[in-house]
Amino acid sequence: MRALTVEERGIIENLARSRTEPARMVERARIILHSSEGQRVPGVARLLNISTKPVRLWIKRFNATGLVGLRDEPRSGRPATYTSEEIGEVIAVSLTNPKSLGLPFASWTLDRLEAYLNEHKGIQIKRSRIDEILIAEGLRWRNQETWFGDRVDPEFAKKRGSSPGCIPRHRQEV
Repeated sequence: MRALTVEERGIIENLARSRTEPARMVERARIILHSSEGQRVPGVARLLNISTKPVRLWIKRFNATGLVGLRDEPRSGRPATYTSEEIGEVIAVSLTNPKSLGLPFASWTLDRLEAYLNEHKGIQIKRSRIDEILIAEGLRWRNQETWFGDRVDPEFAKKRGSSPGCIPRHRQEV
């Protein structure tokens, strides 16, 4: 284990005591801290209740690249299915009034969004993925229309007709 600089020691000590950093970073910092204090690999492994293999790995990476070596390296995996432009288009369309696009309805549903994006924008996307994108963006369905608020269709009361007789009328306060 190479000697730590004053700056590295301060950062490693803070990381090793942290309660907010990810647990894997805290463990890596503890490995480096114990090693820098003269503990051998088997001793560090016993102290942290881990095998010697990760202890050797993190010491080697720290010696080679410093504090940067304690970060996770990029992992391989499936590439993103949709580009950031396509995701932006999904969000933009969902925030657009369908009437302004010449569509015959006043609000979006996932099925309507899916059909519009597939047919008009050429984005082959399923409704479940649209839902995931919108939830990740912090958007929720039907905030503009609630049981207590205004209806999207201004002609709703006329189309609905009168209420059945079994529903009591609201009393007016005097």
